[in-house]
Amino acid sequence: MPTAGDGPSAAERAEAKRRLLAPREPHATHPAPTGDSVTFGAVSDDEFARDWYPPEETTSVRDRLAHVRAWTARHLRRALVVAASLVVVASLAVWLTVRDKGPAPLTADDVNQAVAKAIDAEQKRQAAQASDGSIVYATIRQSLVVISTSRGSASGLGAGTIVKDDGTILTALHVVNGATSITVLFADGTQSSATVTSATPAQDIAVLTPATLPETIVPAVLGGGVAVGDEVFAVGHPMGYTGSVSGGVVSATNRTVTVQGTKLTGLIQTDAAINPGNSGGPLLNKAGQVVGVVTALANPADEDAYAGIGFAVPIATAGGAVGAPAK
Repeated sequence: MPTAGDGPSAAERAEAKRRLLAPREPHATHPAPTGDSVTFGAVSDDEFARDWYPPEETTSVRDRLAHVRAWTARHLRRALVVAASLVVVASLAVWLTVRDKGPAPLTADDVNQAVAKAIDAEQKRQAAQASDGSIVYATIRQSLVVISTSRGSASGLGAGTIVKDDGTILTALHVVNGATSITVLFADGTQSSATVTSATPAQDIAVLTPATLPETIVPAVLGGGVAVGDEVFAVGHPMGYTGSVSGGVVSATNRTVTVQGTKLTGLIQTDAAINPGNSGGPLLNKAGQVVGVVTALANPADEDAYAGIGFAVPIATAGGAVGAPAK
């Protein structure tokens, strides 16, 4: 049996630890030691922990359990935070995978294709729309008349425009001046004789009243003034080609020209093609409104042929002959 100086054996230490950890019975007594033997029940907890356990094992069991619980609680919170972070990261990864990423970045080819498609669509749209010239002709067609004249054995041709509900026709004076007979042909084929009811030689304007009216009268709409560069259309019967349309722009305003010995002032100059047969016909804006009455063409070679310069009496001047207000 070992002595107190040699210390307990490993088995004795294990037995002492078992007894220390076992529940204590109330009022338990410990046998007194005999001789030089060691009785473990007589050793206090503090002495046991101090003498026979290494320094790191001197903490009591209760403190150890409290330490374990504290460690568990602390690390459990960390584990929960880590788990929550993992859930958030996983959710974000899933969202990034399945979310709508929007359109892909545009490339140069995409832009070129889009531009080409837009140009093609605009060309088709414009092709489907009626041109300004076709709109003008459709607007004035029912108001346009063919004027045929006789002067002895000679004949003449000009144009005119219905400007009132009673069939009153506005034309150029030089078309009908000195005529022994005047015949007008309406758009629906109705033909009638006509007489000059008023004339304004200073503006080369004449007003005709037909003897017979067509079933339907469609007066033209009178427009306002024009400016240089405005788009205009001349409608008439050049060289006998009835119902012809030519287009151009207002080249100048307030021009002066001499027609059959009469000096005319304040005229509209245009580069729309004007030939014999256009005289007396309407000059229209692109809305189909009458802005002038065609009166003359420039003939530097003293020939009645198109030279790229034509003239018209402004409707503000010509319209006064039929009682139209100044525009």
